[in-house]
Amino acid sequence: MPVITGLEAHQRDKDRVRLFLDHEYVLDLPLMEAARLSKGQTLTDSEVDQLADARRLQRAYDLAIRYLSYRPRSREEVRRHLVKKKVPDTRIAEALERLHQRGYVDDWEFARFWIRNRDRFKPMGSRALQFELRQKGIDDEIVDASLAEVDEEASAYRAAQTRISRYRGSTHQAFRQKLSALLRRRGFGEYTIGDVVLRLQMELEERDPGYFQDDAD
Repeated sequence: MPVITGLEAHQRDKDRVRLFLDHEYVLDLPLMEAARLSKGQTLTDSEVDQLADARRLQRAYDLAIRYLSYRPRSREEVRRHLVKKKVPDTRIAEALERLHQRGYVDDWEFARFWIRNRDRFKPMGSRALQFELRQKGIDDEIVDASLAEVDEEASAYRAAQTRISRYRGSTHQAFRQKLSALLRRRGFGEYTIGDVVLRLQMELEERDPGYFQDDAD
């Protein structure tokens, strides 16, 4: 049976330890796994296989953490990323479970994050948000519950406000057409679009009489 002849700190990663069996380097171990071992300890082949499994799980976990460092991700996004990295399915499942237990992957929190982020930087309608969240693998139950909290008209109003300066000098008809098209592309419903466009038109007429070019309206 192999004997542990060396446990050396990894030079580039303080959370890893290099394992030597019978004076030969075998693999890197997570620090927590290495802490259970000692020099001179004899390992069975089964124990060596278990250590190799722990290493593969740690690799999957590390890949996921690196992927999550850029922004929050859905569970499905992380799974797809690990598949692309050719991580075995069993290791993916274990890594996802560990990530969930530690609060790094939570589809409820992700859905709320995604909606808040869109609302802040690019307000969108419920239909567009629903499509995006489903594309990211979020369950319908989570999608529906999260979108129930969205004020569609308020979001449409904010989206429209970002384009007001561009449409100055338009006719009433051109204004309505351009703004409606924008909100439609953002996934807002027709009733919401109609209400918001009319509201903005009336506000602009009141506070800026020179905004619209005279037309037949």
